Amino acid sequence: MIQVVLKGIKAYFGTFKLINQLRLWKYFGVPILISFVTAILIGFSAWGLSDNIGGLIAKIWFWDWGKETFSTISEFLGGAIVIAIGLILYKHIIMAFSAPFMSPVSEKIEHHLLGVNHNHRDTTNTAQLVRGIRINVRNLILELLFTIPLLLLSFIPILNLATTVLIFLIQAYYAGFGNMDYTLERHFKYRESINFVKSNRGVAIGNGIVFMAMLFIPVIGILMVLPLSVTASTTETVRLIQQTGKLESKKITSEILKQ
Repeated sequence: MIQVVLKGIKAYFGTFKLINQLRLWKYFGVPILISFVTAILIGFSAWGLSDNIGGLIAKIWFWDWGKETFSTISEFLGGAIVIAIGLILYKHIIMAFSAPFMSPVSEKIEHHLLGVNHNHRDTTNTAQLVRGIRINVRNLILELLFTIPLLLLSFIPILNLATTVLIFLIQAYYAGFGNMDYTLERHFKYRESINFVKSNRGVAIGNGIVFMAMLFIPVIGILMVLPLSVTASTTETVRLIQQTGKLESKKITSEILKQ
């Protein structure tokens, strides 16, 4: 599994070169704007809600002794909860509404890698948007179901170290899932795509690890996360689809041969 995760991470190498070579930056304007505006709105919401959630958590402590210490810890936990949920909402919002712009980017990269224009499902921008919303709403619900119990367990000392790592990996998986679907939507139906990602969850996690890590880079990370993650995901997803025999290529490129 670790080697597969590393493949998802290594796929980011050379993304800048590929984007420049195919002149793809013009397609990222609207998604970058969506990413920036969403991040600002969620950031301000998190700032305002963290104190309120911290106050609610502090009420659990009924005793006078240690109340001040627990209040301080509660404020920290409140902020952590808001950040975790905020990141979940952020990535699903931007991936869903960027689908009409990211799918053409993925298609151009696929054509470049394979050297042939494959027949694919004839989808409109509206259909791509609906599919993006459907996939991300489904992933959002599942991610919250997994994450909320872990957030509650994070109140337990020592155990919170493990829950933090698990929450990060869960977020990474669903981020990679969304990025992979920009390519999968041309070749697989909704349920088939879900099964495909499940079978290649290591690649999804690897792609999502870098995606999530970039969000912690002020401003630059928010602006660049979609261009780099979608490009990296496409090169790796095309390789995986080709291994199934569903795709044939007229040329072999270094990106596809990457193991």
